Formats: sequence, structure tokens, C-alpha cells
Amino acid sequence: MTWSLVALVLVVAAAGLLRWRRPAWYWLTFGVSLAVVRVLIRYASVMDACGLTVPPSRWRLTLARATNRPVPGTRAPRILRLRPTRTGLVLRLKLRPGQDAFDVAASCDRLRHSFAMYGVTSRELRSGVVEVRMTGYDVLKRVQMPTKVDTRPMRVPVALREDGAVHYRDYRAVPHALTLGATESGKSVYQRNLVAALAPQRVALVGIDCKQGVELFPLARRFSALADNQDSAAELLEALVSHMEDVYQLIRAEQRITADVPDAEIAADIWDLPEDLRPVPIVVLVDEVAELALFATKEEEKRRDRIITALARLAQLGRAAGIYLEICGQRFGSELGKGITMLRAQLTGRTAHRVNDESSANMAFGDIAPDAVLAAIQIATDMPGVAITGDSTGGWARIRAPHTSLRQAVNTCNRYADLAPDLPALAPFRPALAIPTPVEAPAVESIPATA
Repeated sequence: MTWSLVALVLVVAAAGLLRWRRPAWYWLTFGVSLAVVRVLIRYASVMDACGLTVPPSRWRLTLARATNRPVPGTRAPRILRLRPTRTGLVLRLKLRPGQDAFDVAASCDRLRHSFAMYGVTSRELRSGVVEVRMTGYDVLKRVQMPTKVDTRPMRVPVALREDGAVHYRDYRAVPHALTLGATESGKSVYQRNLVAALAPQRVALVGIDCKQGVELFPLARRFSALADNQDSAAELLEALVSHMEDVYQLIRAEQRITADVPDAEIAADIWDLPEDLRPVPIVVLVDEVAELALFATKEEEKRRDRIITALARLAQLGRAAGIYLEICGQRFGSELGKGITMLRAQLTGRTAHRVNDESSANMAFGDIAPDAVLAAIQIATDMPGVAITGDSTGGWARIRAPHTSLRQAVNTCNRYADLAPDLPALAPFRPALAIPTPVEAPAVESIPATA
């Protein structure tokens, strides 16, 4: 008896230590079993308390009266499947007649408390079927991406959602995206994850970094073109527009619209072309869009109009030519001048890290997901990397990218440097990788040390 008691105390102490120091390990060893038992035992009473039950149907009442049996009770949604995951539970429910998926979504917070889970979200799979995802611990506190992810061409994992699912950046589904965030909000880490995930794929990376290239030029070995100032950015964007027009000419020449060709083989974009003729897709990363839109003189205003016009044309016409935009900035609103709101309307994907004011969150989600605005301004300063992501469907989720240092991103880009394609239209903008010659004196006078 004494040894059994000692063993029980040790198990309880180990469980408590794991829950405090390694919540993921605790969930896989103890938490998942306890959560399954808790959900199955409390399910009927919790559904009734949350108002997710319906009265018995008329035919059941009639049958009970005819057979002189007790009146049947209320019925909760039927559990179709209960699946444990590495971060929580996935509960698939079949709704009863008269119930709606919105009822389950409105009760998520009460379900979280009732089942003693960290978070609960729901989504409708099809008519009458709702999937409830429960997380057993804070998966965003220490992001650990799963070892196996569903990576496809132009679809890469970049972050982890608060429900434990992987957040993918799918360029075929969402061609262009806008990423906002204040200084030290984790925007640069998100961009590094994106570049590192795209590096092994057959894709050309084009960067525009008007901070003299301090963010993107360390990754230059994997880039096919880079611009570090407004003048070169304007020329690079116009070269991309010319490349886009050449790709459209290729598609026109290979459309195969004769009467004996099936409809499925008619080409309308680069993905319909044969693989040996298909141009390499291009992802354009703009590090700070406000630097492209600001001007102080008439000459700078003309340059600014060229830049915004080229960006707007690429956003409107670039998808079929395989050109995708990733635009980052601290603010992105009408104060940046004409053409900005038209450009923003073409950016379907929206991601907002911590912002300094509500108007910045409104720039990202005000026109597509108003509910996400409040979530964006509530991101704490001690959680860099946490962001709100949404798209034109109105849905949104809280995500966090795993921390990737600049050295890790540089090593990944150097490993796949041979995959950087040479595009003739962008050859003048290919980054020079020669070792710089040392200078005799520093370019900036150092601060003298105090005695």
C-alpha cells in the first residue's frame, strides 16, 4: 500500500511538473485521456446548460404516449467523431433539426469553461455538420510546428493557429496579401518564415527593401532580383510589368483553343501550360510599402505614381501570369496618396500583428472582417509574432509564426541558392554577391567611449 501511494504521488508530481514546464508533453501523456473522459461524461449536461439541445420530436412524443412510456428528454447534437490531436480534441457534431452552426459558435466560450479546455472554436463543414476544435493548452506561447505538414507547390506553412492547426500561405488560392504590424511586432520574423518556406520550391523571389536592404539583402543568394531604394524599385516594378506582358503573350500563343482540344486543356494562366513551357512563378516581397509612397518633391511624386501604378497593375493582372504580391508595412491607408485604397482592395489575404492604434487594424480588416479589428488591437506587447489573419470570406484566426533567427533564414537561403532562377527581364536587378572590399575608415563616426 505504501509503495502504491508513493507511486501515485510521483505520478501526480510528474504530471504537475509537465503541465507547468512542458504543457505539450503533459497533454500527450496525461491531458488527452483526462479530456476525452471529461467530454464524454459531461457532454449531455453541458449541451443542455449551453442551450444546445432540442425538445423531442412529435413522433417520439406520440410513440411514448401510445406505448405508455415516460416522455423522452431533450436531445443534444450527435457526436459523429471524437479525434484526439497533438494539441487538443476535434469533435464532429451532427446538428439536430432546428439547430444552427451559429448556435455552436456563440457557445464556444461556455464550452471552453465547461470542458476545462484552453480554447474552443467551431466551423461548419457542411449542412448540419459542425466541427468543434478544442485546444488543451496555449499552443501560441511556445510555437512548435508539426514535423509533417501538407506542403504543395505555392503552398507553404508559415505559422500555427490558436486551434492547433497549421496556417498555410496558399498563393494559388490567395494570390496577394497585406501584412501590417508595428515595430517589434514580429512582422520581420513572419517574413523570414515565408522566405525560408519558399526557398526549396521552384519559385523566383523578388524583394523590395527601401531600408537600404537591411532586411532582405542577407537572404540575397536565393533572390532573383532585389531593390534597396525607391529609384531601383520603380524600375524593378516596371520590369515586372513588362515580364507579365511577355507571359501573357506566351499564354495566348499556347492557349490551344482549336475545336479538337478538350476544354480542360485550354490555357488561361501559367498553370494550364505544359510544364516544359511554364514560366517560373514570382513572389514579390515589399518590406515597407510606405517608403514607396512617400514623396517630398515633384520628381519624387512622379516616381511615386510610377511605383503605385505598377503595383496596382501587378495586383490586378499578375495572378494569371504567376506573379504574387506580399506587401508589408506599419500602416497602409488613404494618407499614403491616390491609388493606395485601390491597391488594398486587390490584396485578399490580410495579416495584422500588434498595431499602435485602432485605425491601423481597420486598414487591414475594416472592409472584410470587422470582428477581427478588436482582436488585433488586443495583442499584447510581450507576445511578438502573434497576429490576426483573415481573408475576404470574413473569417479570421489568431496565429503565431515560429521564431526564426536571421541566421537560420540565411542558412536556408544559402542551402537552396542554386534554385534561384535567372530571369532575363530581371537580370539588371540580380543582387551582387561579391565580397565587399574593406574600407579604411568607418562610414559613420562611432560614439566615443565614456571614461
